[in-house]
Amino acid sequence: MTSDERPFSFRAVALAAFLPTLLFSIGEGAIIPIIPIAAGNLGATLAMAGFIASMLMLGELAGDIPSGWVVSRVGERSAMIGAAAVAVAGVVVCLLSPNYWVLLVGIFVVGLATAVFALARHAFMTTYVPVRYRARALSTLGGIFRAGWFIGPLVASGVIALTGSTQSVFWIFIVSCLGSVVVLLALPDPERMFGRPLTSPGPDGEPLTAGEEDADERTRGLFSTIWAFRGVLARMGSGISLVAAVRSARTVLLPLWAVSIGLSESNTALIIGIAGAVDFALFYASGQLMDRFGRMWSVVPSMLGLGIGFLVLAFSHDLPGAVAWYIGVSLFLAFANGIGSGIIMTLGADLAPKDAPAAFLGAWRFTGDAGQAAAPLVVSLLTGLVSIAFASGVMGLLGLLGAGLLARFIPRYLPRRPRTTDGLTE
Repeated sequence: MTSDERPFSFRAVALAAFLPTLLFSIGEGAIIPIIPIAAGNLGATLAMAGFIASMLMLGELAGDIPSGWVVSRVGERSAMIGAAAVAVAGVVVCLLSPNYWVLLVGIFVVGLATAVFALARHAFMTTYVPVRYRARALSTLGGIFRAGWFIGPLVASGVIALTGSTQSVFWIFIVSCLGSVVVLLALPDPERMFGRPLTSPGPDGEPLTAGEEDADERTRGLFSTIWAFRGVLARMGSGISLVAAVRSARTVLLPLWAVSIGLSESNTALIIGIAGAVDFALFYASGQLMDRFGRMWSVVPSMLGLGIGFLVLAFSHDLPGAVAWYIGVSLFLAFANGIGSGIIMTLGADLAPKDAPAAFLGAWRFTGDAGQAAAPLVVSLLTGLVSIAFASGVMGLLGLLGAGLLARFIPRYLPRRPRTTDGLTE
């Protein structure tokens, strides 16, 4: 430990740092599986339902544009409170939507809010967590998101069974957002608890940055940041775009697949919720892999697994045991996704300037979210023009391509293996 570095304790900040994220993610996880179903109930075709589901990712992409600016100026807690309020407004639009076009607008607004909320917590963890704990800290944050995406669909399944209405699930998100605001106001602000941001060196004694910045550059906007770091964003960002694309395709394809093979709404939410449990259970193992052996040992197996899973799914649609194949592949995809928990955030933190990472992280998330937003559109387009099985096959091939790109560029930009540690300070 260097003289500039404080001991880091999850225990000291766990509630304040992670509970608001968990609550927000529960609400988001509750609505994700039912967005295509809600769109279908309002008269949308299968392809249009996929397009409406993609509005969540498109909203996040658009939200990356102002999120770095907002977080760097108002602070992460104020940004998260504002994002929760905007999310509530978007969900209210969804509840009152008379047709699927209005639903589309509401989902887009929720995506905007999600971008700001997620970047605020990412920026905090990047700035304040010591480098040697980074992957485990950020994979834990990824695990918190996954916990919400696991709990949310299970809660949604129960609410649908009790009320008989998919619209009632949107109330879960409203309650979750209000709960996160209460926690943010009631508990200590982690930024004030830690004081001055950490500027500790990386594993080899030097900061892991994508470049050098002066004081003016730290406050630059998103697009100027993209230009300044265009090399790393073009190369590493291409691989990360494919990671995000395949992951977001999973969140859209699996609910659409369930609709296409005739599964009920409650069973769909239940299966996706159980897969979310598998995903969530692996978050800390992912962090251990990255911190002890390097980032490659997490992301490459994860992408290979996602690619293979989608290719298998593509050939199962018309088989006699289509439902059993769907359940099995859903669990396999969850396992593959789980061992890559936190990888996008960790790589972004590795490459970001240490003193003021928000602008770079906004650009990094924009790069990843471009893939996240494009994939559902591709899935929707291919489903409409060809078939949902063809769309799944294309996503599988993109997963294999992403594994190859990251296997090539991670050693170039992050060549040193992170040092092993004995664990977090309690």
